[in-house]
Amino acid sequence: MMLTRRSTLFAGAAAGLATGFGAAQAAAPAPTPKQAPAFYRMKVGDIELTAISDGYGVYPKIDGFVRNAPNEAVSAALAEHFEPSDRVVIPFTTLVVNTGGKLVLLDTGNGDMAAPTSGIWMDNFRAAGFTPEAVDTVVISHLHGDHINGLRLKDGTQRFPQAEIKMPALEAAFWMNEENKAKATTPMMQGNFANAERVFKPIMKNVTLYDWDKEVAPGVIAVGAPGHTPGHTMFAIASGSTHFMAVTDITNNTALFVRNPDWAVMFDTDPDVARATRHRVLDMVSAEKMHVGFYHAPFPANGFITRDGASRYNLVPAAWTMPL
Repeated sequence: MMLTRRSTLFAGAAAGLATGFGAAQAAAPAPTPKQAPAFYRMKVGDIELTAISDGYGVYPKIDGFVRNAPNEAVSAALAEHFEPSDRVVIPFTTLVVNTGGKLVLLDTGNGDMAAPTSGIWMDNFRAAGFTPEAVDTVVISHLHGDHINGLRLKDGTQRFPQAEIKMPALEAAFWMNEENKAKATTPMMQGNFANAERVFKPIMKNVTLYDWDKEVAPGVIAVGAPGHTPGHTMFAIASGSTHFMAVTDITNNTALFVRNPDWAVMFDTDPDVARATRHRVLDMVSAEKMHVGFYHAPFPANGFITRDGASRYNLVPAAWTMPL
């Protein structure tokens, strides 16, 4: 019988286990599904970035997740990246920006409002050495729940009582508008409007609105990236000659939408504008070899983008981002 390389390897491993179990050994600890704290440090010049994981969510089927691609193509794209081919996994990762003088959050995660596989942000934030009381500024990229629910919990608790809250002016104009809310026809959009109101209506008088192409924190510039939502915002972070682009939700799963930027995710408010934005951003960061961070990419959710032909791209994860 011919042995394949795989069967040879596993046969060797099994033999090793059998030999080991022949001797007296202490019982192994009981398995636990809990991960170690998930945070990751990066340097952008004199600015320190810390990626904080909020776990992940699972969209339980592929049907309808991509508006303009057949299920077979979506399944194949997921399988190509060794992801489950019958559902979509969506990771959540925020950024903490330490400028040396200010501690700034870019979005806040799911709080206590999402899947049981998420909602671990605060534990990871504290494990990274931070406390809510130390946060000076919270900058919101857009008003979807997975970005804002960590700001105010179900019971109304405000997690960062000392912090200034900043929101894109275009997001406020869209989501906090009663006429727009009345026009929402799908359960998803109706839910988005209701949740934005839940989080922000009690505190809106204390929220600072910001415009694109303006500095929202030292070294952090708000960059327009519309389509996913009307005021969807990315963040360009610069210190000295070093640059980083936090591209937020230009993709909701990098295996699908970095590789296939013409595909439209079900969450995009304006799919055509989102598609144009995605192409523009991926083209720019690949041409400039810019270090990028994603909100929805496998943790630690950062790396570089390379071109693959005329209209496809690859995410190349960054290995070392702190000085060696």
